[in-house]
Amino acid sequence: MSGVFERDARFSLIATSATAEGFLATVMRVPAQVGIIDWDLPILGGARLLEVLREQHSAPRVVVYADQGSAAHRAAMSAGAAGFVARNGPVEALLNTCVSVAEGKMVFPYLDVRDLQQDPIHTLSRRERTMLEALSKGLSNRELAVELGISTNTVKFHLSNLYDKLAVRNRAQAIAFYYSSRLPGSIE
Repeated sequence: MSGVFERDARFSLIATSATAEGFLATVMRVPAQVGIIDWDLPILGGARLLEVLREQHSAPRVVVYADQGSAAHRAAMSAGAAGFVARNGPVEALLNTCVSVAEGKMVFPYLDVRDLQQDPIHTLSRRERTMLEALSKGLSNRELAVELGISTNTVKFHLSNLYDKLAVRNRAQAIAFYYSSRLPGSIE
């Protein structure tokens, strides 16, 4: 794949890496406009890598290159990718998507964004997602407060918002929702 980019005058290939950790180390040292990742990266994975990159000021915009048959395109958009290209498509699609992403566009073929808006998980703030994941471990409010470094009153506040957004009434229903939703970006 690197040969395709090296032969195209529109691109300057900076580096390649077989792991998310290697990708992250490279883009933290060398500025890049666009990065291309496989969704199923070993160990860290595409979703977690995108979560880490969102916290970096100089992170590149990311194009996910993966199998179209998977649900990766939807998860990639939810995780913050700027584009998605099916691995079984023409290489020119990957090149054109990278150009569009470098221009500031988002490119997600075959994705009906109305589906994203219908899923209540996408209404959760980052803190609420973290809260839901921690809650799924069966922690008490006090344990949640210690784990998340917040007060028990703040835990209650976030839980109340979480219950409202997920349309659940209690902790058990929220945990059941968590396990049935396959929360994007959660660490498994």
